[in-house]
Amino acid sequence: MKLTKYTAVVALGAFVVSCSSIHNIAIPEGKSTTIHIPAKKVFAEEDINTWSHSDLATDSIPGMSLAKAYEFLQGKKSVPVIVAVTDSGSDITHEDLKSKIWVNKKEIAGNGKDDDKNGFIDDVHGWNFLGPTYDETLEITRLYRTLKPKYEGKTSVDIKKKDTEDYLAFKALEEDYKNNLEEAKKGQEQYMQYQGMLKDTDVAMQNLTGKKDYTLEDVKAATSKFDFVNSKKEIAIRILESGSTIEEQIEQLEPAVEYYTSKVNTYYNLEFDGRAALNDDAYSMKTKVYGDNNVKDQADDEIHGTHVSGIILADRNNNLGVAGVAENALLMAVRVVPNGDEYDKDVALGIRYAVDNGAKVINTSFGKGYSPNAEWVYDAIKYAAKKDVLIVNAAGNDAQNIDDKPSYPKDVDDAEEISDNFLTVGAATRFYNEKLLADFTNYGKKSVDVFAPGHDIYNTVPGNKYQKLSGTSMASPATAGVAALIRSYYPELSASQVKHIIMNSGTLVDLEVLLPGGEGKKVKLSEISRSGRMVNAYNAVKMAAAIVSKKK
Repeated sequence: MKLTKYTAVVALGAFVVSCSSIHNIAIPEGKSTTIHIPAKKVFAEEDINTWSHSDLATDSIPGMSLAKAYEFLQGKKSVPVIVAVTDSGSDITHEDLKSKIWVNKKEIAGNGKDDDKNGFIDDVHGWNFLGPTYDETLEITRLYRTLKPKYEGKTSVDIKKKDTEDYLAFKALEEDYKNNLEEAKKGQEQYMQYQGMLKDTDVAMQNLTGKKDYTLEDVKAATSKFDFVNSKKEIAIRILESGSTIEEQIEQLEPAVEYYTSKVNTYYNLEFDGRAALNDDAYSMKTKVYGDNNVKDQADDEIHGTHVSGIILADRNNNLGVAGVAENALLMAVRVVPNGDEYDKDVALGIRYAVDNGAKVINTSFGKGYSPNAEWVYDAIKYAAKKDVLIVNAAGNDAQNIDDKPSYPKDVDDAEEISDNFLTVGAATRFYNEKLLADFTNYGKKSVDVFAPGHDIYNTVPGNKYQKLSGTSMASPATAGVAALIRSYYPELSASQVKHIIMNSGTLVDLEVLLPGGEGKKVKLSEISRSGRMVNAYNAVKMAAAIVSKKK
């Protein structure tokens, strides 16, 4: 009845007033103490698989001090926190995730109705804005395809003065597109040649030895009067002496062949339209509900979302493969990232869906170099800020300064932050020396807030399996997990406060590290990020506790 609803509103209002006073408490400046310790050089397999949770002072590994954080939190109460993973599909039946899945209790599963009247039918665990689609082009390809008919074959003489700026932007886009396509074709050709050479070598050795499964001794003992066969024999001997086989070498090249082939056939293919099956106009906001409720992975190589989810919240108590960062967190799966560049429309609506359905932390482990409808995403970020939701974002993997060459989504527009609820994370390695930063990570004094573990991260992939992946895509969910941990134990704190706690409490690094893509140049983290720090869960929860205690 109405009284219940009204009473709830009154109670909520009192809570908001109480929280707002805490929200006014300033976040302390981080400690200026740095840790000087020799880098660990020998790692056991267990060290590698769990390094991101290690403690620098006690383990000599620059992880996030997670065990110490949980020791500090022992005996303290927590509340469940919904974390939205806006990504590719997530395997919500995975043994390490199935107990951590958000359930929309207002929705009756499988009845084909929009029970909660939020516009989405049967959205029990999230929403799939991609529908049945997965493979997709890059944004640069889509832009070039759109603009090409207008400008192709024209010179500056043919362009009206009012169109000059747009024409020059098109020419820059065209050059970028063609260079990228040419690079992809060269990569495809190179790796296919390597693979072809090895296949020819394998056939030659089978014929030479008379055996399908030949050994090093078989190859050495066999003789031929043909130079072609002898050259292949030398290659085979080098490979076999290394302890490998030609078949293994061929298999190891397959991912590279597939990667570059996908670039040529899909990413940069002007004729490819992956969105056609979705039957939605990506450049119009007239339709805001599309796709379906199948949030799971839908392709053999669709592993990204599951890996990201596991980093944040894989079950810490089931004694299975891995442990996530946040214990009392629930996964809301929002499928918006295809095998290619995500659309701004999907990203914006995915963020809004997560906010409207109770997420307090949103992870965005994706990015692209062009964003034709960036304002849609900016508005969604601001909407999340208004609703007190923190967005944790991957900086990107191009080894470049994103102050100069932006990666989208972002919260910095014309050098100014559009909101204070968006945390951008670069990737670090397990090596506490000049190789601390992952050689692929993006950076930026204005655009990157902090660094976190993002190299050789062992976690969940579909089918109850586990795998190591690297990327700022792994650093972002590690940080999102810490954010969820804070919001679970200290829910009084605002999204902005949690952001600055993570930044200010991080481990201060005064090492000179190799600048990604810098050809040997060394820098300090303070020169290429806002905080100059690495995420530290222990320091973060201690700082959060200190802030909350000031109110008591």
